[in-house]
Amino acid sequence: MSEHRRTSTEPAGTRAPAAGPVGSRRRGGRKTLTAGVPLVLIAASALAFGTDAGLFGAAGQARAAAATAPAWATASADGFASVDALGQNGTYGGRDGRTVTVKTLADLEKYATAAEPYVIVVAATITMDPVGKEIKVRSDKTIVGSGTAGQIVGGGFFLGQGVHNVIIRNLTIRDAYQGVWNDKEHDFDGIQMDGAHHVWIDHNDIRHMADGLIDSRKDTTYLTVSWNKLSQDNKAFGIGWTDNVTADITVHHNWIRETEQRNPSTDNVAHAHLYNNFLEDVAGTDIRSSYGDYARGRTNMVLENSSFQGMANPVIRDATATLVQRGNVFSGTSGRNESGGTGAAWNPRTYYPYTLDKAADVPALLKSGAGPRGSIGTTTSAAGSTTAAQTMAQTTARTTAGTAKEASAKAAAATTITVAKDGSGQYSTVQAAVNAVPANNASRVVIAVKPGTYRELVKVPSNKPHVTIRGTGGSRKDTTIVYNNASGTPKPGGGTYGTGGSATVAVEADDFQARNLTISNDFDEGAHQDIAGQAVALRTAADKVFLDGVIVSGDQDTLLLDTASKERLGRVYMADSYVVGNVDFIFGRATAVIDRSVITLKKRWNGTSAGYVTAPSTAAGRKGILINASTVNGDVSDRSFYLGRPWHAGGDASLDPQATVRDTTLSAAIRTAPWTDMSGFSWRDDRFAEYRNKGAGAGAASTDRPQLTDAQAAGQEVADWLGDWSPSAS
Repeated sequence: MSEHRRTSTEPAGTRAPAAGPVGSRRRGGRKTLTAGVPLVLIAASALAFGTDAGLFGAAGQARAAAATAPAWATASADGFASVDALGQNGTYGGRDGRTVTVKTLADLEKYATAAEPYVIVVAATITMDPVGKEIKVRSDKTIVGSGTAGQIVGGGFFLGQGVHNVIIRNLTIRDAYQGVWNDKEHDFDGIQMDGAHHVWIDHNDIRHMADGLIDSRKDTTYLTVSWNKLSQDNKAFGIGWTDNVTADITVHHNWIRETEQRNPSTDNVAHAHLYNNFLEDVAGTDIRSSYGDYARGRTNMVLENSSFQGMANPVIRDATATLVQRGNVFSGTSGRNESGGTGAAWNPRTYYPYTLDKAADVPALLKSGAGPRGSIGTTTSAAGSTTAAQTMAQTTARTTAGTAKEASAKAAAATTITVAKDGSGQYSTVQAAVNAVPANNASRVVIAVKPGTYRELVKVPSNKPHVTIRGTGGSRKDTTIVYNNASGTPKPGGGTYGTGGSATVAVEADDFQARNLTISNDFDEGAHQDIAGQAVALRTAADKVFLDGVIVSGDQDTLLLDTASKERLGRVYMADSYVVGNVDFIFGRATAVIDRSVITLKKRWNGTSAGYVTAPSTAAGRKGILINASTVNGDVSDRSFYLGRPWHAGGDASLDPQATVRDTTLSAAIRTAPWTDMSGFSWRDDRFAEYRNKGAGAGAASTDRPQLTDAQAAGQEVADWLGDWSPSAS
């Protein structure tokens, strides 16, 4: 950290081999909140639903309400979900009911659990409360994301016995992970079905849950799972929990990657038809596949025209199962690849029509086509669809027409610049793309960075606001910006970089966003003990910085959350992300929220465990660092890390450092007295507190462990930190 002053008790910053942000089996005033999260974390692709009356205004929604129902609102399933059986004629969800648009957990649950049919358009990021909550969906529902805006965070959906005619489409369902790989305690699934029938799960991105991404159990049947991205999890898709051999299931055109097992595991399924799926074990990532497609028990599986890349044991079967392979391709796979069995042969075309794509075309087809589509869920249907927002639209259209035009013009002005190392983009480096952004740009510029490792320094200067740097890969690990400067690294023109100057990525422009990528500083402290080892991965010195679904990785001083000056406000909102480090690795004077994220503690370069999570240097009268609804863990010794200490930069006694850690799971690595002094300043003279933390590292209130009262906690929520700013992904 800049102007860092060590005391005699502070060990030198050191480095250990990178500990991945997941478990050991891996390879490498305003209170309009749900669980403390702003209600308008809404992706730009859902502009029509951006406010209560729509970002395009009531006039736009009035026109939408009068339009013909779009195809997605009346779509029906293919595969086994299309078969007439059990009194149900195919799967068409809620198309016979009204279309409603929801942005809150309360509204989503209200309509999903209603007795009557609904087409439910999810037009916001909705966070489950409590974490792991699964909404109990009733029959005759379509739940569909509005473009890429519909996101369910920290929980999912449950379809119980007899529930039928349900479509779940075009959603991102993510991040119920609780920090334990192969978690046996938290049954937090993306979509769980126990005894349901006629269900279509299509075009979703389901990832990073505590248990399974999809679980089809207890004789769930007439199920089709198609065009989904399943990733970043121990268990992708489990089918079974029954001794009966009655279920009929179709699984086609799914991209399954960075998952260890159940890809899927198919147990006692009468007819399992798997075709045109892409199973990928990506080299160099933290997750290793145990197996690919698995025919268990007495399953009778037909597996066609699928692509397997890098998978261990790509196709396996029990001795009691029957498995027919046709037209599959295998690249870089190893271990078991099986077929055979004594069961009766069957032909899927006896049950429904389908068309096979060439197996060689499947990877490219799914990389471009799986997951949420911007064209689905983005136009409100007509007759019979009467959301509250549409009613408002019809009565106030004239007064908001001007606002609609302004918003539409602003949306149209957004620009995308592509970056690719292989030359297939407009630029081959991220900095070149930043340089191409015009000075004092008035509208959003998205720098879309294709997968790869970009070893470079990136600076977004203060005269280039409204910039988004977004990785375009299936995982935040696919796109990495990395460099290795440290505080003591000599500069070419003389002197050293200093802590702030060591940053791999430096952001000085307001309204900046980083999404779906990794930012790292891989300075090797062990090899350079002769120089100061503070090495920043990301430095922000701006207001309204949104870090969404990223990994920020380093050792000492990983994430510097600063402001443009001591007098300036600088707000940072980091959500659904990872921060990795060991000494003071979340620090600075910004008003910063780390929300629903994983903070991973690392050992030092020599294998010792000792460190500090936060080092706020908050100005008096401002809010400091808030860690909310997150997890703090890592492969370090018990009781070896402090939650934080006060950084009075330059010995400035006027500062009033603040750190609050609330509703967070703390591992045993956290000391029983979690705060400590720094450079002659006592933490007791500043603002350090906890509230409702849990886990082995949590503790009861004491003089060494201040806890907020309920009344105090009501004033220390996410909305209190963000003020009039509601971050929205773009």
